[in-house]
Amino acid sequence: MIRLGRYVIFLAVFSIVVCPSSMDAFEQPAEPRVEGKPNILIIFTDDQGYGDLGCYGNKKNKTPRLDQLAKQGTRFTSFYAQTVCGPSRSALLTGRYPRRSGGWGMPSSEITFAEQMKKIGYQTACIGKWDVSNRRPIINRMPNAQGFDYFYGTLGANDNGTVKFHENNKAAGMTRDMGSLTKLYTDKAIEYLKEKRDPDKPFVLYVAHTMMHTIIDASEKFRGKSKGGLYGDVVEEFDFETGRLIDALDALGLGKNTLIIYTSDNGPWNQRKYTGRKKGHPKGAIFWGEAGPLRNGKGSCYEAGYRVPCIVRWPGKVPAGRTSDAIFATIDFLPTFAKLAGFKVPDDRHIDGIDQTDLLFGKRKTGREHFYYNRAGVRKGKWKFLKADAHFHGYAIEDSRKKVDELYDLEADLGEKNNLAKKHPEKVAELKALMKSIESHGKYPETGPNSKPPRKKQGNKNKRGKQKKKTS
Repeated sequence: MIRLGRYVIFLAVFSIVVCPSSMDAFEQPAEPRVEGKPNILIIFTDDQGYGDLGCYGNKKNKTPRLDQLAKQGTRFTSFYAQTVCGPSRSALLTGRYPRRSGGWGMPSSEITFAEQMKKIGYQTACIGKWDVSNRRPIINRMPNAQGFDYFYGTLGANDNGTVKFHENNKAAGMTRDMGSLTKLYTDKAIEYLKEKRDPDKPFVLYVAHTMMHTIIDASEKFRGKSKGGLYGDVVEEFDFETGRLIDALDALGLGKNTLIIYTSDNGPWNQRKYTGRKKGHPKGAIFWGEAGPLRNGKGSCYEAGYRVPCIVRWPGKVPAGRTSDAIFATIDFLPTFAKLAGFKVPDDRHIDGIDQTDLLFGKRKTGREHFYYNRAGVRKGKWKFLKADAHFHGYAIEDSRKKVDELYDLEADLGEKNNLAKKHPEKVAELKALMKSIESHGKYPETGPNSKPPRKKQGNKNKRGKQKKKTS
């Protein structure tokens, strides 16, 4: 039996599940209860909607493992990522909004949680979708250079139905079998846990799945089996494979000391402007997720673009059977990990995230005071403000939307149907000032997913923001 005298943090970004039969009683090998640095496993799913899971109200998709996870931990209902892929990843990795961390064009000077954890003795690995090096093999912006000892996955998305793999910095083949990816990444994660890591050292394992990003597909075992169409098939396979990963973790005797955080990178790609023209799926297939009670979807600054499911479990640490509406976000991961693992939060740049340890452990009911929507607006408490020229990605633009300031009471109007801006001009002024204050802390030029990164006129900056001398 592998004996690990360390707490384990298991961050499942939109896909971690618990087996009812094995996990209800947490029946697993005895393990020492020695205080130490926690392990961290992040599992990040792609384009999964707020309303895709049974525990978030879905009546078609069967997600028993994730539903069970929600019973054994805390389910967050005001959890925020970003509205599209690359920006969501740079925010998660750095604790900084994408206007500062660069999104798809995240510069090598950004500091990731993996870099900080590596400094204090952590083993670090990334499996799956990277998507912060403009989908190019730019060595100093790939995972190995950004703090991860081991990488297997793809540098970008699968929009054309093709995925090209890298293992560390070397090309490692490709596939057009999108239905194989969920199992493949799960296999690689299990292989890392069983064979690649040193059981005497803490680890951070970041697993970022390609599904449910289009082009989607499920394996033959799951295709055509759900009531939710092709998309439902993919959700149910994801639920199964995540459960398999949890089972492997339990077999190593790590379950009781594992913190699980499950969430997605953004909301569902559900707009007619997109689904009506996207090719590559069987005729009539449903290949997008559900937003539940939220408005719009991916690429939008309405709630369905940013608000995603999040479930957290750590037996004996995180309260079980709890639902929290506290504001919590992926940008909070880095400061929270710093508190749990014992590393220093970078102090040479503005960090937008906050330490949410007390919220996770049930010692505090409140979370973030506010959350910023990129180039669009801000939420503070129950109030959400969007400026007249709020940013939407093209496919998410609502043609009927009037370009006026918007104000919503999210407690009374989660679907953002009743604009209260004219009734509360003082609140609009307050939130507009807050938005401008957040934006004042610096900005890095944002690029598209396949854009060439901005050129610097003078040398490259190192991690501490100092200018390197040019060499001949």
